[in-house]
Amino acid sequence: MTEEGSRSAAAKEARLTEWLAARGSIAIGFSGGVDSTYLAAVAVETLGRPRVVGIIGRSASYPDVQWTAAKAVAEQIGLEVIEIDTDELNDPRYAANPSNRCYFCKSELWSRVVPLARQRGIETVTDGTNADDLTGHRPGAAAAKEQGVLSPLAIFDFTKVEIRERSKIRGLPSWSQPSSPCLSSRIPYGTPVTVARLRRVEEAESALRALGVTGDLRVRHFGAKARVELSREQLARWSNGTARRQLEAALTAVGYREIEIDPRGFRSGALNELSTGAALSGH
Repeated sequence: MTEEGSRSAAAKEARLTEWLAARGSIAIGFSGGVDSTYLAAVAVETLGRPRVVGIIGRSASYPDVQWTAAKAVAEQIGLEVIEIDTDELNDPRYAANPSNRCYFCKSELWSRVVPLARQRGIETVTDGTNADDLTGHRPGAAAAKEQGVLSPLAIFDFTKVEIRERSKIRGLPSWSQPSSPCLSSRIPYGTPVTVARLRRVEEAESALRALGVTGDLRVRHFGAKARVELSREQLARWSNGTARRQLEAALTAVGYREIEIDPRGFRSGALNELSTGAALSGH
């Protein structure tokens, strides 16, 4: 980031701090990702630990490794975390996996988070949506708006790059963390979301991480076929020779019979490129 860009990001953080101070207390829909961690760190510093709470929605679509990381970073920044169970998988509208699946997920989440915040006397409920998130297909944003959830990082026009830069300055381990949307995002629209499919995806990505894959990673689930998306830096390493055979063996071990490495690599929003007609039946 340029020196001018750094100054701009610092100025945005100053405005964010003023905004938080004016609210007195806040609740944050917390995932432990780059955005919600940064927001929580600034909030705790500004308001003090007793006036900030992070609320995590737990379900089969939320990876265990992410929960572990979220707890660790929350402890580091002094954030109180409350865990709640969400039940979106038992909503047939969500389980059917339409293109607006995220709306039903976020409706379930915020319908639980907002009342919990009110019970604690907190009026301001927030999420980690940033300015970059305001483009593209974001049906979950409508659910947040309906529940009165605010997005201060978007309000102050923070980009992902700026959030990472400010996080690095603060010494937050999340600054370089790859983005990690829910596991359901690995299943093509129109293929029902089930616990078994989510578990296979989670096991597959965990196996590749254990193998040494770093950076952005997605294992897209097409029944018996896994389509792997890797960062540009990792694509060349894992696409050929022994490394490729190791990757294929790791995914075969969790139940996939056909392995494909997407030559285009990882790209945000790739789920929207997938044709539901291409989805394969299977477990």
